Amino acid sequence: MSGLQPYSSPAQVAWYYGFRLICALIFIFLILPILVIIPLSFNASDFFTFTKEMLALDPDGYSLKHYNDFFTNSDWQTALANSVRIAPMATLLSTALGTLAAIGLSQSHVPFRGAIMAALISPMIVPLIISAAGMYFFYSRIGLQGTYWGVVLAHAALGTPFVIITVTATLVGFDRSLVRAAASLGANPVRTFVKVQMPLILPGVISGGLFAFVTSFDEVVVVLFVGSASQKTLPWQMFTGLREQISPTILAVATVMVTVSILLLTTLEILRRRSERIRGLSPG
Repeated sequence: MSGLQPYSSPAQVAWYYGFRLICALIFIFLILPILVIIPLSFNASDFFTFTKEMLALDPDGYSLKHYNDFFTNSDWQTALANSVRIAPMATLLSTALGTLAAIGLSQSHVPFRGAIMAALISPMIVPLIISAAGMYFFYSRIGLQGTYWGVVLAHAALGTPFVIITVTATLVGFDRSLVRAAASLGANPVRTFVKVQMPLILPGVISGGLFAFVTSFDEVVVVLFVGSASQKTLPWQMFTGLREQISPTILAVATVMVTVSILLLTTLEILRRRSERIRGLSPG
């Protein structure tokens, strides 16, 4: 009974194993849809269900044709290119704006910090369909509806709250005496930020940027309102495939996106641990 004290009561032992069982069941509930999609993406038939050959582990029941369709079909490649063009630019904007906002709001002399923070993170709270409709009417009046920059700015607005929250959490353990020391040595605010503050909060900035990238890359509702056919992104193409074509290529695309998400989450975990080591919250 590793993790249990020798004098643990029967109730404590039951809770110890019961709690782990509950966590395991929740994990299986959350991960099961992904575990179903991945093998189905290798289906040799054009079905969304497991065939007899797949269940029998017959090699003839598996194929890479859906992946081949994704990498060779012009519609999918155009959508992928649009996502690759939009998501990085939206990430750069949201990371820059979110980092500056977090640093500003971390100053104790800023008035109404709570109200400003609530307004800045409101895109995370307001239902996405409402934000999309509001952006549509606003951008249509200023000429950005249906344009590349309209989609970029919309995605940047959605990603900025993630950067603000992540960088703000990083700034909680920041030693401000370092900033005062740099100022006493003659460094101006910009040089102090670049040389002292930014290297220490960089893991939080990168983590927030990765969250903003995933938000932009996976978003479909806003781009349906704000974008046009020339800005059709990968999630938009997947939505169209489900609604009109019922193409099994969607399963291959979903598997690719899940793989990318896992890599990004692994990167986030590495950065989180590095940030904790820098701030002295965990042993090196």
